[in-house]
Amino acid sequence: MARMTKAQREWRPGMPKKRRSIRVMFASTVLSLEAFVVLFGTLVVFGLQREKLEPLVILIGGILLAAALIGACAFLSKPAGPWIGWALQLAIIATGFLEPMMFFVGALFAGTWWYALRTGARLDRENRQRDKEQAEWEAAHGSESGEAGTS
Repeated sequence: MARMTKAQREWRPGMPKKRRSIRVMFASTVLSLEAFVVLFGTLVVFGLQREKLEPLVILIGGILLAAALIGACAFLSKPAGPWIGWALQLAIIATGFLEPMMFFVGALFAGTWWYALRTGARLDRENRQRDKEQAEWEAAHGSESGEAGTS
């Protein structure tokens, strides 16, 4: 049988499920989409610039940048995670020197990255406040009252 994760070992019936961070989910989505765009951009540069640049360098560079974007998703819950993402946004914008359209694409994704971080953080704050208010209400009224629901 497969090994249980720490969360699975510590879970007990009736425990509330820990919320996932919306900021992390939004930022992960942006980085994953950027990885696909970088892979397709790599193919464009490979097709247009292989006479000027070594084809193997183009392919390896594009694959490494895409892998860095996917790998950065693992660090988004850490304090340095968003900064790593910003550095990768600059790297994508810099690919515009190889294919000028990437300046535009990189700027659009940098804006999307900013929006994901900003909106995700706001939604996380709202969820924490809502959970706090819910816990206070349940402590004052008992958890049985909340099950009936209000319409």
